[in-house]
Amino acid sequence: MRAAVLFFPLSSVLLSAALLCLPREGRTEEMDWSIGTYAGKYHDAEPAGALTGRANYLEHYMVALTASKSLWRSDRWPVELELDAMIGQQSGLATLTEVAIAPALRWSGLPWRDILRVDLRLAPLGLSYTSTVGPLERGPDGQGTRTLNYLFVEAAFSAPQSPQQEFFVRLHHRCAVYDLLNNYGANGEDFLTVGYRYRF
Repeated sequence: MRAAVLFFPLSSVLLSAALLCLPREGRTEEMDWSIGTYAGKYHDAEPAGALTGRANYLEHYMVALTASKSLWRSDRWPVELELDAMIGQQSGLATLTEVAIAPALRWSGLPWRDILRVDLRLAPLGLSYTSTVGPLERGPDGQGTRTLNYLFVEAAFSAPQSPQQEFFVRLHHRCAVYDLLNNYGANGEDFLTVGYRYRF
């Protein structure tokens, strides 16, 4: 079990590191990096619950800094692979720090980009570590783990005349991947957040 906790999310990080060695073909030099910040509130449902209105929100909050690096862009499709990292501080029901990293796919193929640019980003497999096991991540027996999978789903919005400035909505999720990483019976943590990012 301990080996699974380390291997499963680390595999996605190692894959991203390997992609840094890809040839430069298919990439452009514009806006390869980004830095930003986001903040939000905890809810007690999986990411889909926030979208369907089934989530209950608690007085627990996160403020985070985030940065990303473009690893690869397709020549044929509006798809980009990025490496996204964050460091955040949680407060409210507990005070703890989280650091996380994950490869993320960016889809830029939606229409009406001459009016409003909308990009969708998905990071299903990553690595998240917290400074302590928070009370919201403990199972019925009180046990939990600091290391979990990191997942986020994001919609980013920017004006056509200033695509380097993005406002985004992110579903931030820590989980045991349906008890694959542990069987403590806790969902992990979910935050519905809004943020701002500058790309360069």
